[in-house]
Amino acid sequence: MGRRKSHGSSKSKQHVPHQRQLSLAKRNEINALCEKLFVLSINSAYVTQLWDNYVEISTILEKVKRLEEMKTESSKRSQGIGQFINWLKENGANVDGASVAEFPGYDLGLKAERNFLENELILRIPRGLIFSIHNAAPELITLQNDPLIQHMPQVALAIALLIERHKENSKWKPYLDILPTTYTTVLYMTAADMIELKGSPTLEAALKQCRNIARQYSYFNKVFQNNNNAVSAILRDVFTYERYCWAVSTVMTRQNLIPSEDGSRMIHALIPMWDMCNHENGRITTDFNATSNYCECYALRDFKKGEQIFISYGPRTNSDFFVHSGFVYMENKQDGFKLRLGISKADSLQKERIELLNKLDLPTVGEFLLKLGTEPISDLLLAFLRVFSMRKAELAHWIRSDRVNDLKHMDCALETVVEENVRKFLLTRLQLLIANYPTTLKEDLQLLETTLPQIKKLAIQLRVTEKRILQGALEYVEQWIKA
Repeated sequence: MGRRKSHGSSKSKQHVPHQRQLSLAKRNEINALCEKLFVLSINSAYVTQLWDNYVEISTILEKVKRLEEMKTESSKRSQGIGQFINWLKENGANVDGASVAEFPGYDLGLKAERNFLENELILRIPRGLIFSIHNAAPELITLQNDPLIQHMPQVALAIALLIERHKENSKWKPYLDILPTTYTTVLYMTAADMIELKGSPTLEAALKQCRNIARQYSYFNKVFQNNNNAVSAILRDVFTYERYCWAVSTVMTRQNLIPSEDGSRMIHALIPMWDMCNHENGRITTDFNATSNYCECYALRDFKKGEQIFISYGPRTNSDFFVHSGFVYMENKQDGFKLRLGISKADSLQKERIELLNKLDLPTVGEFLLKLGTEPISDLLLAFLRVFSMRKAELAHWIRSDRVNDLKHMDCALETVVEENVRKFLLTRLQLLIANYPTTLKEDLQLLETTLPQIKKLAIQLRVTEKRILQGALEYVEQWIKA
């Protein structure tokens, strides 16, 4: 049950159910901008056009944000800790051995109030306290036929969060008040921040994420302005782009899957208190106990009294952490660099290559992971590159062979020319990927020694982790060529 979490702001907006209405002129201007935004964000821009598309969308969103700007009081999140812990205990959570505390570099985290041994139970959170569309925001039923609510559970959860934040006397107030108000996800990046990802394959994922959220925002703005239902009544005058970014980022950084009450499917949910845990390498030690109806979190290692309690969010790359969770884990042992490869339609041997790839259960176009460490080339990547490099005779031989899976092994007996082509291709591709970055690894490491804004620092940290993987893979291929 890995979860992804961002280091958000330590400031927390007060729960403000009421909001002054925008003037009719401002509202009409926002609606017109949203129409433009929707058209821009549904265009499936080619990769080469993504940046221009993003800049156009960002320009409109800046105008929207200025028009929607609403002042709200703020207070430190830490001021709500006592009320939050009381709320947990009053509703059946077992949190006696842990508390919420501030940690340098992490904002809030989970603190051990006593010694814990590896595999010892730390937290038990009952289903009734787990935030999902099944036990929060009942008003959402009035949007049950909406296609986004129906088919995108993360979107439904984000709207549920906004409903509870802006309605009178929400039972979730102690939880909502302790959540961050801003995040370091890509939704909070400016174009100046985003340009730091130039040369990185993560840039495309980040731009697409921003485009998708802009589209969803413009869509829901129209829904809430033009419909008379329980959700629109609550959100019509308070739904803004920045609040939608907050809700989406809260879901992206903290969501998890738990079994539904009848056990028939998995549902998206937020788990209070448990979602205060930050990430480190290790195995996943949290599960949902269907018998007791509690989420149970166990210690992934020994923790001493006073230490921060960490959990593992699961095997994810830093690119995934960066785009969806707003952080980079520099010691990530599960990190990888996504290498996109495909068979060209113009290839005269396309049909044969596809037939052989099908036998290997490999895609004809896909992303392959260059891994961190001493063995950067995965079995699947190696097999794909071999098929990609074969001539007609080798393809015919392996299509007929009943030992086709040998192609996934380094010691597979292959024509020397095929192996040489694989090495040359990899060498050239890796050199190009490294050259795509405007800065060197050394320059990035020097930048990290200086004082930087948090989001810019994260982008540079990501570049460093990507370049280390590429450099390691390049050195591996160079040694392979010499062998």
